[in-house]
Amino acid sequence: MQKLTKKRSKKVGLPPGSLIHIGEKKKEEIKISILDYDETNFQEKEAKTIDECFLLKDKPTVTWINVDGIHQIEIIEKLGNCFGLHPLVLEDILNTDQRPKIEDYNDYIYIVLKMLYYKENNPLSPPLSKGGMGVFSDGITIEQISLIIGQNFVISFQEGIEGDVFNSVRERIRNDKGRIRKMGSDYLAYSLIDAIVDNYFIILEKIGDKIELLEEKLVTDPTQETLHIIHNLKREMIFLRKSVWPLREVVSGMERGESPLIKESTRVYLRDVYDHTIQVIDTIETFRDMVSGMLDIYLSSISNRLNAVMKVLTIIATIFMPLTFIAGVYGMNFKYMPELEWRWGYPVILFVMFAIGILMVVYFRRKKWM
Repeated sequence: MQKLTKKRSKKVGLPPGSLIHIGEKKKEEIKISILDYDETNFQEKEAKTIDECFLLKDKPTVTWINVDGIHQIEIIEKLGNCFGLHPLVLEDILNTDQRPKIEDYNDYIYIVLKMLYYKENNPLSPPLSKGGMGVFSDGITIEQISLIIGQNFVISFQEGIEGDVFNSVRERIRNDKGRIRKMGSDYLAYSLIDAIVDNYFIILEKIGDKIELLEEKLVTDPTQETLHIIHNLKREMIFLRKSVWPLREVVSGMERGESPLIKESTRVYLRDVYDHTIQVIDTIETFRDMVSGMLDIYLSSISNRLNAVMKVLTIIATIFMPLTFIAGVYGMNFKYMPELEWRWGYPVILFVMFAIGILMVVYFRRKKWM
């Protein structure tokens, strides 16, 4: 499970705009892919050097530069200098603990988003495979996405290099599906944001299935392992809320902002993304309430099981109390106890004790105590 916050101690005391990478260190090289297109032309390639991006800066076509990995500061700085990005923007791109936000710099718009992945059988999760609970060992991975929206370009900076949720957008550009090739960079940015938000629904569906299975487990057979899973779910809900709640402000800022970079024809689509964001937030809040109530269900289930055990033990002890009394009385072995020398004393006492036990069991059943 990822940490809720990342360490920023190495930035303490440095001047604003100092470029320091905060996040997981990667050993792989940064990958830069370029898609350049308009209504009639399309070009796609993987840049071998950062200089290949500079040639597309002033072209009238729409250019999408996607940077996988932000751990090589010199490349990010060189790309930012070419496209005129503010040092504070570069600083925020390298800081992977940013809150989703939008900032308008007149010539370009800077947006921070969170991309979510659902990793099955996450090795960072505790081993929960015993008792058929392996389905709960999955986990959510969060990756920061930074978007720079210019007049005729979009630059996306991804924290990781293992893939993204933008393949559907790439396919639409390659195959000229929809209106993306006919629209500008603002529509491309909308498409990327829409792909991220749509992926949230997939994550929520899987979490919903996990919660449903966990509820059944809580009622039938709650264990200490189940309690651990509830805590993991609560932690996932915190991650989701932290990642999605500010997104509403981001989309609203794009839709209602006055930037000339966002055309009126694109604002209609942004309203649709805003509606989807509200649905995601409502679902997350519902799941949070359900997970919070699961702890009460767990405690109630454990208490009910304990009460059931105590009830059985109490009934057994109650049945044996008169039998123990009779056995205690005739175990005193006083010399002048008349029943001690009676020939039928032993079988009669056993019969009486047996009859008392049967009568008490019948009485408890009629009272529905057992």
